[in-house]
Amino acid sequence: MPQGVLRGKAWKFGDNINTDLISPAQYMELDYESIGRHAMEGVMPGFADRISKGDFIVAGENFGSGSSRETAQIALKYAGVGGVIAKSFARIFFRNSINTGLPVLELQEVDRIDQGDELEIDLAKGEVKNLSKNESYAVPPLPPNVRELVEAGGLIPYLKAKLQNT
Repeated sequence: MPQGVLRGKAWKFGDNINTDLISPAQYMELDYESIGRHAMEGVMPGFADRISKGDFIVAGENFGSGSSRETAQIALKYAGVGGVIAKSFARIFFRNSINTGLPVLELQEVDRIDQGDELEIDLAKGEVKNLSKNESYAVPPLPPNVRELVEAGGLIPYLKAKLQNT
């Protein structure tokens, strides 16, 4: 699969999934792997044990509202989530996702995607393919500089790589 193309299964959630539901506060002092084991526990207990690496969260409006702490994105990444597709995101969650290397895409047609649908996402083209339904949806593509950060794994790995090459 070309760089910037991701593939996984859809896990559906509704509107207003806040950071306390994504990463419950009682686990935020743990190491990253442990935080990941509790991802989405506030809304779907056992989520991290049920997904496969690379699967996607597909949600409604205002995903990631609440606290600005990055443990929500860390929990999702360490649980193996390949990205989040939602109708809209809380602004700080969206930016923190880029900084931690978690792909996030806004898609108004999330209602066309069902739990378990196989998806393929092309970050450069701005395209979400629903392989289960043989449908394709356009999303705003990530700008090249933002895509570079995401593909590097986040801001810190991106900067480390840049500094090693200077």
